[in-house]
Amino acid sequence: MSGSKIDLKVVLLGKSYAGKTSLVERFIHGRFSGDVVPYQNTIGAAFGAKKIVIGKTPVVLGIWDTAGSERYEAMSRIYYRGAKAAIVCYDLADGTSFDRAKFWINELQQNEEACKVYLCGTKKDIIDTNRSAREVDYHTTTDYADEISADIFETSSKSGENIEELFAKIAEDYLAKQAELKRTKGSTDSIKVGPEMQKGSSCCPR
Repeated sequence: MSGSKIDLKVVLLGKSYAGKTSLVERFIHGRFSGDVVPYQNTIGAAFGAKKIVIGKTPVVLGIWDTAGSERYEAMSRIYYRGAKAAIVCYDLADGTSFDRAKFWINELQQNEEACKVYLCGTKKDIIDTNRSAREVDYHTTTDYADEISADIFETSSKSGENIEELFAKIAEDYLAKQAELKRTKGSTDSIKVGPEMQKGSSCCPR
């Protein structure tokens, strides 16, 4: 697999104002415009892509940033179809956003079982500055992540904390899954070929 290009579809889901767009902006463009540009709701979905290299393998991440408003729910379902990874965002300073994150995870479990979930707590810089601002308990989220077999990251789009690590983990997991599928397929092919070869040799007299 070394040297081959892999395209990986990633979808971001979560409540409005949960920091999804800022997360993508920081990862793809290395910038944070939250303090400069007034917030604008995403309508439908926005797309961006970035290539990263894991080991010697380039991975192109195609990232769909979906609208968080409930009126766009049906549209968001269109964008998460076929996604290999979902970053489900919640605002660490907004307890209701974690409830919304659970809603989207339930959606994925029902409709996209093969999509791996990554829980992402956003706006960690706010919590670091003022611990009393935290409304989503860390232990609650980690227990939930264990329950649904998800990875969890607490990030800051303002400082960039844990954002590169999040996307690198997504790419690493995907490559590991592809390698596992390749090994499994190879083993299955060997099992299928074995009896045929034995049958063929037994019917050929010496």
